[in-house]
Amino acid sequence: MKLSKPLSNRIIDQLAAAMIQNRPFDAVLASSTLSNPWTHHLVSDILRSIPRLFFTSPRSIGRQKSFRHRSPLKQRNLRDESTRRRLEVLVLGPGAYIDPEKASLGLQKATEFFFWIETHFGFEHDETTCRDMACLFAKGNDFKGLWDFLRRVSRRENGVVTTSSITCLMKCLGEEGFVKEALAMFYRMKEYHCKPDVYAYNTIINALCRVGNFKKARFLLDQMQLPGFRYPPDAYTYTILISAYCRYGMQTGCRKAIRRRMWEANRMFREMLFRGFAPDVVTYNCLIDGCCKTNRIGRALELFEDMKKRECVPNQVTYNSFVRYYSVTNEIERAVEMMRTMEKMGHGVAGSSTYTPLIHALVETRRLAEARDLVVEMVEAGLVPREYTYKLVLDALNSEGMVGTLDEEVHKRMREGIDQRCRSVMKIKPVMARKEVVSNP
Repeated sequence: MKLSKPLSNRIIDQLAAAMIQNRPFDAVLASSTLSNPWTHHLVSDILRSIPRLFFTSPRSIGRQKSFRHRSPLKQRNLRDESTRRRLEVLVLGPGAYIDPEKASLGLQKATEFFFWIETHFGFEHDETTCRDMACLFAKGNDFKGLWDFLRRVSRRENGVVTTSSITCLMKCLGEEGFVKEALAMFYRMKEYHCKPDVYAYNTIINALCRVGNFKKARFLLDQMQLPGFRYPPDAYTYTILISAYCRYGMQTGCRKAIRRRMWEANRMFREMLFRGFAPDVVTYNCLIDGCCKTNRIGRALELFEDMKKRECVPNQVTYNSFVRYYSVTNEIERAVEMMRTMEKMGHGVAGSSTYTPLIHALVETRRLAEARDLVVEMVEAGLVPREYTYKLVLDALNSEGMVGTLDEEVHKRMREGIDQRCRSVMKIKPVMARKEVVSNP
C-alpha cells in the first residue's frame, strides 16, 4: 500500500511526538494505529528523522549540513569527551553537536520502534531500513548497540546486511570521526558474509586520510595494487590520496612536512598516469590548489598546461586557485587576466570567491579606483560582497575622499543584500540576534 505524502507526513509527526514524550511502543499504541500503514520508504523516513529530533544540541543550530563542513582532524575519544562534559570543559569537533542524554533516548525509542513494527505488524525489514538503523547507532555513538544489532540482523535469511550497507556505515563512522571503528567494520565484513569491493576500499581510505593516517591508507592501496587482486584501485582512489596529501600538508606548520606531503601528492599523480588512469578535473584542482597555496606556482602552471593537453576542461575552482595566489603575491594584473580568460573561454562565471581576493589585493595596494570598479562589476553581476569587503572598500574610499564616486544605487543594493543575508542567518541562528541595550531613564 502506497501512502499519500500528507498521510505519510502525519504518521511521521505522530510517531515523533510519541518518541519525544517517551511513550512505550506496545500493543496499546499498535491498536491505535492504522491497520498496516508501514512501507519501507515510510520506515526509512522515520528513522532518518530521529537525528534531527534527538541528536542535536543548542550548539548545532545553523551548523552546515552538507559534506563540506570541516572534517575532524583527530580520532574521537568518547571517554575523553564524557570527561570534558563532566568537568564542564568545552568539547570541540563533532562531539560538540550532540546531546548524549537526548541521543540515548532517541536510540532507545528507535530500537523499540524498529522491532515493534516487526512484532505487532509482521513488517519485514529490508537492506535500506536496516542500514538506516545501523547509521543511527553510529551517529548516536553507541558502538556496543551497533555490533549487537549487526550480529542480530546478519543471521536473517533475507540478506539485509550487504557490502553496500556496510560501506555506507563506514562512511557514516568516518564522517563522525570514528575512523578506528570504521576500520574495525571494514575488517569484520567477512563476519557479516560480505566481501569488500573498490567502493569499500575507497571509503575506508578516505576516512583514514581525513585523520592523517596515511600509513594505513597506503597499506590498503598497496594491497589493492597486488597482481591479480579482485578489486584494483580506480582514479577516485588516487584522487582521494592526492587531495589528502595536499590538504594535510597545508595544515602543518612545518616546511619540511609540507614539502614531503606535496612530493607524495605529485608522486601519486605520476603513479596514477603510469597505471593508465586519466585524471579528471577534480584531481587537477586538488593538486593545483595545493601547489598554489604552497608557493609552487611553476608546478601549478605545468599542471594547468597538461590539463589543456589532455582535453580536461578547467572550471571555476581551477581559476580561483590562480586568482587567490596572484592576489596574495600582488600580481594583480595576472589575477585579473586569469579571471577574464575564464569568462572568455566559457570555463566558468566569476563568483564572489573570485572577486573578493582581487578587491582585497587592490585595496591593500591603494588602487582604489580599480577596486571600486570591480565592486560595481560584482554588484551588476548579481553578486553581494561580504560585509567585511564592503566596509573595507568603503573605508578606503572615505580615507581618500573618493566615497562620492560610488553610486548611491550600488550602495543601496549592497546594503540590502547584506541585510537580507543577515536576516536569513538569524532565522536559523536565533542565538546570534543582537540584543538591544536599554538604558535606564
